[in-house]
Amino acid sequence: MMKEKPDIKSMNLPELVSFVENLGEKPFRAKQLYEWMHRNLSESIEEMTNLSAGFREKLKEECTYTVLKQTDVQISKQDGTRKYLFMLEDGNVIESVWMRYKFGNSVCISSQAGCRMGCRFCASAIGGLERNLLPSEMLEQVYRIQKDTDERVSRVVVMGTGEPLDNYDSLLRFIRLLTDEGGLHISQRNLTVSTCGLVPEILRLADEKLQITLAVSLHAPTQKKRLALMPIASKYDVEQVRDACRYYFEKTGRRITFEYALAAGVNDGNEDAYNLADLLIGQNCHVNLIPINPVKERKFFSSDQEAVLSFKNKLEKNGIHVTIRREMGRDIDAACGQLRKKYMERRWVT
Repeated sequence: MMKEKPDIKSMNLPELVSFVENLGEKPFRAKQLYEWMHRNLSESIEEMTNLSAGFREKLKEECTYTVLKQTDVQISKQDGTRKYLFMLEDGNVIESVWMRYKFGNSVCISSQAGCRMGCRFCASAIGGLERNLLPSEMLEQVYRIQKDTDERVSRVVVMGTGEPLDNYDSLLRFIRLLTDEGGLHISQRNLTVSTCGLVPEILRLADEKLQITLAVSLHAPTQKKRLALMPIASKYDVEQVRDACRYYFEKTGRRITFEYALAAGVNDGNEDAYNLADLLIGQNCHVNLIPINPVKERKFFSSDQEAVLSFKNKLEKNGIHVTIRREMGRDIDAACGQLRKKYMERRWVT
């Protein structure tokens, strides 16, 4: 069996120094290589012109150099939002979204090819999990988009396809590489990681004492309703999730964001709003209300504007900080999983 080649774009600088020395090169070459990958966002080893031809040949023989192939891009005529579909080396596809805001450009990336969490209203979960992404494959979504748009990415959200905390080790390495001063050096405070509520991993992440924002997909105010929408609730109940979030705040000082997708007649009623306020009372948090994106395989529909505003007002009257998410790219397949799902369907047909 052939030995798998090391993935150098997933290595930190000390690991890269060791790797380069084992190839018989001077340690300073590692820093040059690191800058080509993480600052210059080089698409090939051949571009690294201050490395000798002999060293470049060694690299091509001895390691894997991960670069994502852009398969498709959709551009919104409404607000310029871009939805990318990238091909992985093994033929899997993933999607990412680029959004322009007044404060800068934000990219939403995937952490897995597919997802095994099975949330009832999510297109990403249809078809299950193919595999975890490598740290390099997570970074590459940011790198390729920055190169394609020729505009700096200032914020990153790990909220695309997949459950980030289900790919914990790769996620943590991705965070450290993305925020490292030798690379793009994006501030940890400008990085958001989403989770559907994997309690042990939330506690573990809290102990890392990072300065990232944790966004928890809540979507229901009671255990009974959450069970109907999110299979993960059978493993960790809604109060366990809330308590883990409280621990996260105590350890990091970072306010939690609770994501709440509003589905008409399912979780958007008066009682739901009051129950959510009761659940979160005393928690240092922010609620982000999301009008749900309809998916043809799922029988859920977005709440109308009146219901959304009513829900928001009830939370605010009970002292909960709340916003309604601005909808970006509504005229393209901007909801998580939709573009990937369409591509997979076309491939199955052909």
